[in-house]
Amino acid sequence: MRFLDLSQETDQLRNIPMFAKLDLSKLKLLAFTSEMVNYADGDTIFAQGDSADSAYVIMQGTVDVIAETESGPLVVAALQQNQLFGEMALLNNVPRVATMKANGNLLVMKITGDMFLKLISENSDVSLDVMRQLSSKLAKSHQQASELQLQLNDKK
Repeated sequence: MRFLDLSQETDQLRNIPMFAKLDLSKLKLLAFTSEMVNYADGDTIFAQGDSADSAYVIMQGTVDVIAETESGPLVVAALQQNQLFGEMALLNNVPRVATMKANGNLLVMKITGDMFLKLISENSDVSLDVMRQLSSKLAKSHQQASELQLQLNDKK
């Protein structure tokens, strides 16, 4: 379901740092081939273990990253506007590693796996931004793991 016309979506995509350097024709193609999807508070976008078919960009709202643990679900991060998610499973061709849920009203751009892979393979600026976002996620995960290890050591 399209909520904005193609030119409005193209203008909105231009404001997302990852897509800012794309030429107008590529932005229009991305807007045309993607889908804008609304989620209500608490809706699951995808669950840990699901197969990957799309990547997502947060247009408005917040997404909670939830790890399924032995003691139950645990919110490990929150993603904000303009952030990409769902790309790791696509790039690695593996099941989803976390559950993603809307935290409040959420609007995302859903990009099919084929379009996402084409986008990063044909556009070095987009590829570089994806690498930066992945690197940031890795650094945050490493920091969280270190903090948890310290907490465990303090309890011994």
